[in-house]
Amino acid sequence: MADNVEIRLVVDESCEKPVVTIRAAKDDALVRRIVEAVEDASKTEASTIPAYSDGKLEFIPQRDIMRIRTEGRQIVLDTQDRYYIVKQTLSHLEDELSRRRFIRISQSEIVNIYKVRRFDVSVSGTIGIEFENGVKTYASRRYVASIKKFLSSRGGE
Repeated sequence: MADNVEIRLVVDESCEKPVVTIRAAKDDALVRRIVEAVEDASKTEASTIPAYSDGKLEFIPQRDIMRIRTEGRQIVLDTQDRYYIVKQTLSHLEDELSRRRFIRISQSEIVNIYKVRRFDVSVSGTIGIEFENGVKTYASRRYVASIKKFLSSRGGE
């Protein structure tokens, strides 16, 4: 990205809090990704999800979450190499998660699109999803249209 973007830092002691201004010829996928990155970097507690591992409470940054799913009667949060138990409902979590980063793919699963290696739309009537760590899952047929709409709205990111 550094080849496509000029970055300037101006230190101004009169500023009470940082101000980010993005100047571009048009609002395109690159600009939206930059805005998203700044938004993600500026969030504090709202960008973490409380979860339990071995009975200990941890706060997991949204950027580290690969997927959140139901397993039996529990809500499980998966990162690249660990899993956690979450005490909130999937619907509540869906409201808390970044709408630019996460998408619901079934009644029982929400995924972080930034952790997806590939979407396989060749599977008849459904979408196969492979994560960066090789884990695979499938979107339910009911959510295929909304997933395709979500992906096409991102314009080739």
